[in-house]
Amino acid sequence: MHALRVTLKRISVGAISLKNDVFLRALKREAVPYTPTWLMRQAGRYLPEYNATRARAGSFMGLAQNPAYAAEVTLQPLKRFNLDAAILFSDILTVPDAMGLGLSFAQGEGPRFAHPLRTEQDVNKLEVPDLSKLQYVFDAVSVIRTELDGRVPLIGFAGSPFTVACYMVEGKGSDDYRLIKSMLYARPDLLHRILQINAQTTAQYLNAQIKAGAQAVMIFDSWGGVLADQLFQQFSLHYTKQVVQQLIKEHEGRAVPSIVFTKGGGQWLEQIASCGADAVGLDWTVDLSGARKRVADSVAFQGNLDPMALFGGESAVRAEVRRVLDAFGEVGRGGHVFNLGHGISQFTPPEAVAVLVDEVRSYSPQFHGDGRKS
Repeated sequence: MHALRVTLKRISVGAISLKNDVFLRALKREAVPYTPTWLMRQAGRYLPEYNATRARAGSFMGLAQNPAYAAEVTLQPLKRFNLDAAILFSDILTVPDAMGLGLSFAQGEGPRFAHPLRTEQDVNKLEVPDLSKLQYVFDAVSVIRTELDGRVPLIGFAGSPFTVACYMVEGKGSDDYRLIKSMLYARPDLLHRILQINAQTTAQYLNAQIKAGAQAVMIFDSWGGVLADQLFQQFSLHYTKQVVQQLIKEHEGRAVPSIVFTKGGGQWLEQIASCGADAVGLDWTVDLSGARKRVADSVAFQGNLDPMALFGGESAVRAEVRRVLDAFGEVGRGGHVFNLGHGISQFTPPEAVAVLVDEVRSYSPQFHGDGRKS
């Protein structure tokens, strides 16, 4: 019965009209009445309702692999906050899990792979997976689109080829990136093979999310910023660009914008902005005003409040929101989506998020000129 329900929802989503498209228009640098807001990791452990749902699911993977649970937690922050986009609840490591690396999440320890890529034989066996192994993700996208009922757009996402490769080689998170960098310097041919396969898989994976109903997509290059100059371009940006170039650009009669975010990548802003994505995510170390000048408003920007500002109390949150909006300034030919400079902390007070969203919505219209009438 559940499978039939998902199939029916996948057929009907394209017919649902979008009531709030401010986020999508901002990504395309079109006039909007205010700066749209969503938050990286907005469906997560800082919300008590998320923790309750995760407890019912039994584990993180039990949550992510069940379309009904994934839809439930995706929608939870939208019930609390006046956000302008939803983001699919999933994980960037579902892709290597489908490749057979054996993903698991231990409470308090983060993700681990049972079969990391450590030898030439390991790498040579790697291949693009059968995407049917990720059908639970596409089913979740379809269910979420239907449950949203056109309220706001849905963002699909994936990790960048390099960031995902880091986990595949390290086997878990890392403080020094010793194993992935050892492979990079000693056997770059092996790492290039992993990255090429990851790029092919990621493009197919994101396109399948778009076909299932995602209305924008984001590529998280969370670890690209740990690379040396010139190596970032070779081992991270080159493969991210391959993914962007293969993405579906229009679906359901509407453009499907793409966002690329490299944490710690501000020094390569001009090069990232030329990768073909519609928007570039920026962390809190980047000056928005200077960034706009550097790329001449050729892309939209997403960001870039320090997530720790949410622990400063209401007056500090409002002041920091205003500082970010002031830094971007008059929108003009640009486009701005308000977000954090990285994922929201699990310890964040939910009321701080409410203050953030309220301040963006009330303070930002002054920067949009005629967009207030759109």
